[in-house]
Amino acid sequence: MPSPSNAAVRVAVLADSDTRWKWGALTARRIAPVGAEPTGFLLRGRATPTARQLAETGVADEPPREVTGADFLRAVRDEGYDVVVLALVGGTVRAVLEGIADLGLERRPVIVTGYVGVVYEKLADGLLLRHGADVVLANSRHDAERFRDVYEGVGADASSVVEAALPFLGGAPYAPEAGRDTLVFAAQPSVPATRADRMYLLRRLVGHARLHPDREVLLKLRSKPGEHTTHLEELPYQKLVRDLAVPPNFRLVYGHMGEVLDRTDLLVTVSSTAALEALHRRIPTAILSDLGVREVLGNHHFVGSGLLASFDALDKGDRPVPDEAWLARQGVAHDGSYDTAFDAARERVAALLDGPALPPIAPYYTAETAPGYLPGILARHRLDVTAPETRDSGLRRFVREAARGAYRHGVQRVAPVIRRLGEL
Repeated sequence: MPSPSNAAVRVAVLADSDTRWKWGALTARRIAPVGAEPTGFLLRGRATPTARQLAETGVADEPPREVTGADFLRAVRDEGYDVVVLALVGGTVRAVLEGIADLGLERRPVIVTGYVGVVYEKLADGLLLRHGADVVLANSRHDAERFRDVYEGVGADASSVVEAALPFLGGAPYAPEAGRDTLVFAAQPSVPATRADRMYLLRRLVGHARLHPDREVLLKLRSKPGEHTTHLEELPYQKLVRDLAVPPNFRLVYGHMGEVLDRTDLLVTVSSTAALEALHRRIPTAILSDLGVREVLGNHHFVGSGLLASFDALDKGDRPVPDEAWLARQGVAHDGSYDTAFDAARERVAALLDGPALPPIAPYYTAETAPGYLPGILARHRLDVTAPETRDSGLRRFVREAARGAYRHGVQRVAPVIRRLGEL
């Protein structure tokens, strides 16, 4: 394994969705030695993003290479990566940790993982599935404290937890423009989940647009019909809005969130990470309380922020004022600390690269600590790289890949068209 001071460091990022690819690629650039451009891998699965979604992240000129878990492990074994960033759900992280351990490498890579945004559910489970990585990044001081509490609370080593920040915060500070008045609602694929709740939000947005005809009201969507993202969207707003008559100052928008925020005067959401992006830029931000302040919605994370507000208040022109102490704990303070937020993680990675061969991966979940849970996690990820390649003939591999491509085309292209035709 090369030292960052005497040889080029090779970095691989494995992601399973467009948002995690964005987090992983940007994180890799911030924590790796200068000049170490990451190689991207996209884990094939039900949330595999389209080329449009990948391009919209704006993080790389070249799209990541689409692979299976076994393909990725073979790349780790054969291509000599020094740092591996796992931008994956917890169960997949645990399976890849097992797979890398099973490779038996003389010098294994430094393994880094973390979360793409606000951690508001499955905190203990997700963290314990990620345990065993050399670096578990926390996006704020608040998260770092919670992560260490979980690890220490079960008797697991918490030294891997390193405080950092969300890697995609940035952009120009908010500057109002004469004649511009734009409210942006940042939608989420799975929050809220019910049709009734989604229709409620749509009606309130449309109603707000009617009350303020000089204000542009934008519904910012993550994916187009048929596309998948980090969370599957069962009830897309594009379909639900067809039942409503909308005023001319209300419309749906896509695109890079940073570019949308460039023209935003008020960001409204239930609990999207976009709120933190907006707050970092000092854009007025409101977290909706209309559907309750509930763990299932994720807006409980913003208790104490000063940002909770209802549509009734927004309709009257109210603007929440954020609590500065809360902002500081969430890593979005404006004291210049963001510029150094990744220093500790970068130093830890450099020290691990410069040191002796890393010890064996030692996760918390093992056959001894979780014999009724871990086997199921690993069984859902068939990551065997020891089977001879000759077991699959070239024709069989070709047919298998063609079938996968046809299935994805059907899900992402054909099925939405058929659904639309059926609704005419």
